[in-house]
Amino acid sequence: MTVVVLMVVVIVMEVVMLVLKVMAVVMMVMVVVLVVMMREMVMVVVMVVVMIIVLVMVMVVVVMVI
Repeated sequence: MTVVVLMVVVIVMEVVMLVLKVMAVVMMVMVVVLVVMMREMVMVVVMVVVMIIVLVMVMVVVVMVI
């Protein structure tokens, strides 16, 4: 029984780390895009909204996992 629990914990940790890595990459890409699109305020607003949505989704996933 203990082994199974340990396996599940390890898998969950791996998934969380993967999500964090993906988030970091996405954030970096968004920052680059923001810098490129600095003149167009509409794009900036859209990016901020997308970032908020992504963060909320990640939070939901983390809560579900826990």
